[in-house]
Order: sequence, then C-alpha cells, then structure tokens
Amino acid sequence: MNKYLNDLLIKYEKKYAHETEFLQSLRKMLASIEECILPKHEKLNIVERLIEADKVITFRVSYLNDKNEVCVHNAYRIQHNALLGPYKGGMRFTPSVNLSIIKFLAFEQTFKNALTGLPLGGGKGGSDFDPRGKSDGEIIRFCQALMTTLYQHISQFLDVPAGDIGVSDKEVGYMYGMYKKLTGEPGGVFTGKNPVSGGSLGRKEATGYGLCFFVEKMLNTYRNDTFIGKKIIVSGSGNVGIHAAEKAVRLGAKVIAVNDISGCIVNENGLDIEALKQLKNDRNRQIKDYLKVDSKSTFYADPKQIWTVKCDLAFPCATQNELNLYDAKLLVKNGCFLVAEGANMPVESEALEYFKLHDVLFAPGKAANAGGVAASGLEMTQNSMRLFYTFEEVETKLKAIMENIFTEIYETAKKFKAPFDLQKGANICAFIKLAEAMENQGII
Repeated sequence: MNKYLNDLLIKYEKKYAHETEFLQSLRKMLASIEECILPKHEKLNIVERLIEADKVITFRVSYLNDKNEVCVHNAYRIQHNALLGPYKGGMRFTPSVNLSIIKFLAFEQTFKNALTGLPLGGGKGGSDFDPRGKSDGEIIRFCQALMTTLYQHISQFLDVPAGDIGVSDKEVGYMYGMYKKLTGEPGGVFTGKNPVSGGSLGRKEATGYGLCFFVEKMLNTYRNDTFIGKKIIVSGSGNVGIHAAEKAVRLGAKVIAVNDISGCIVNENGLDIEALKQLKNDRNRQIKDYLKVDSKSTFYADPKQIWTVKCDLAFPCATQNELNLYDAKLLVKNGCFLVAEGANMPVESEALEYFKLHDVLFAPGKAANAGGVAASGLEMTQNSMRLFYTFEEVETKLKAIMENIFTEIYETAKKFKAPFDLQKGANICAFIKLAEAMENQGII
C-alpha cells in the first residue's frame, strides 16, 4: 500500500479504533485501489473525502409496548455520499445494529450503488429494535415513533430508505404511512413498498435473483458453464437467501442445504424451496419446522453445520462475517469452487485470502448483491414517472444491470492484471466513477 493510503489507514484505525466492521471494510477497499491512485487523487485528497460520511444522524426512539412499558432504542441514519444521486440504502432492525455496522454498510452502499450505473448515492440506517416476536401494534408504534425524527432528514430527492434485515414491506409501509402523515407529501420516499402502496413488482426477489444472474455470468465467463446440475448451499433463509435458492433451482441447480439462526436443514437430493418459502413467510417460524413437510431432510441445531456440506457453490446470504477461515477451509476441502456474497461482507478477510490462495471464484457483495438497490432504482423511476413495470419487465432490466456490473468489474480487473479478482475490479471500478464525480463537482 502506498504512503498516502497507508497514512490514511493508520489515521482511521486510531480515529475509529472501536468500529471494527467499518475498519474491516475500509482495509479491503484501500488494499484494492492502490494501483489506480493518481497524483491528482492525492492532491485533492479524494480518498479521505470518500471515507468520511456527509452526515451521521443518531437519535433515540421510545415507544409503548403491549404491556404499557416504555421501550427505548437507538437509531441511525448515515447519509454517506451523494455524488451520484440521492442517498440510497436500507433500514435494518435487529439487536446487533450499532454505529460501526451502519457506517460500514453506508460506506459499502456508496460503492455498490456506483456499480449499478444508476444515479444513486449511498446511505444506510437502522435500529437495535427487534421485530421478531413483536405484535403488529408494537411494530406500528415503533415505526411511527422512529419516523417522528427520521422524516426531517429524508425525501425522494434527498434520501430514499428501503428495507433490510428485519424490515419487510410491512415495516416499510408503516414508516411510509407516517412520513406521509407528517409531511403531507406522498411520493417515492421509500422503496420496498408493497405494490398496492406504489412499490415495484420484483423488488422482494431482486437481491436473490440478482445474485444468481451475476453468478450465471461468472460461470459462463470463467468456466463456460451454467447452473445446471450444481449443488448449492445457502446460508440465511431471509429474503435474499430464499429467493437466491428459488432462482438457482429454476436455473437448473439443486439447493441441498439452507440455514437460519435456529439451525441447518440438509437434503442431498434437494430441498423443496416452495415449501421453505411458505414456512419462512411467517417470521416467527424457524427452519427446523421444515422437517414437518420433508421428513427425509436432516436438521442440525448448529447453523454453522452448513459449511461442512459438500457443494459446488456457496451463497452466504445472512449477515456480515458469518463465514470465517475455518469455514473456508471446510468449503475448499469439500470441493466448493465458487463463493458468492448475497449479504454485505459475510466473508471474513482471512477466509477471503484463503479462497484466493485456492483459486475459489469469489463474487464480492458490493457487486453480486446489488440487485436489491438496482430494483429500488427502478421503483424510484416508476414512482417519479407515475408508471408501473410488470414483473417480467423488472426481471429483464435487473438481469441486464447485473450482467453489466459483472462485465464492467471483470474488464476492470483484467485491465489491472487481476482477471480473477472481482473484488479488486469492483472497488477500482466504483472508485474511479466516484473520484471523477468528485473532481467534476469541486470541493464541497
């Protein structure tokens, strides 16, 4: 790493020493872009200006639960960078949410959104509120309480939130309804809405489907191959994992293992993805209940058991740092030749290095899971133009966007003499776009 980047890394490791996820993301980025740093980037201090968020909003959310008790939660919205368009990124509701996680997600979102080719900046938000086990009344009250602060910082031309972990179209609808009541402004301020409220068909499926479109292009480019006959394991059975599994099966693959927080389900002959979808539509049901519809499957109480299953492709689609070095060694030992990130940074740095050493193809999340934000961009277009795309139109546009992302970052990786390093290709490609926009817009 050159002196400019190394000095920046040292500075931020001291400045944000307690923000481990953010620093992990930053290290990966700086290590990737060294070869494309030019004297003008140093002179204008482009990298540091991309590291620091435009605005960090933190606030308290208080609401009454069903026992008439006052509950207090932390909430965040980080508007990281608007060089390319309005801030865009999801809201995450889960107890693990903290400032470091939201900062890393907003940082990654800026680069991810740049790769889509759509006019979108990067942002992210969330709260340590957990909707699991809560009544609809409690979820409504929390969402409305959160919006009494957040509404002041968002609009369809400034910052457009969406869903993420723990935030389905139901939570988005409650927040969107309160926003309209507070502002009197209906419009596209949220994406991931239910279609009856102006949401887009295909948005729910987009991240998982987009992951498969990206991997399909990878298989074709690197191996002249397809999904047909491939054995796949999918970590995470939320929105991304379920729809990635669904699309992979439709493309000819066999999904043989899926997990959630309660454990792992395995069937070497292939899981019934439709049955699994029906099961997971109920947020309060767990994957072990799948045995009731498929007694030939095997359930393991340890979710990590999934990494021991022999497979061709692995899709970590749950959360950050879910796949460590030990897991990576198991995958390589068991014949896995491609790992695609369906979540944001689910593969730890040591695991990623191990994959590189053993020639495992790797699809980085900021490219491979960009399907969700790409479809959100399409939803914003529909809201602004007062039109409605069919599911087929959304899927066709999504496939084209994901294939274009792959082509761009693959060509960039080749240009920098690393054709198999898509992470480098993605980071450099996004950095160049953002740096050019920053030069163009002056010091702001």
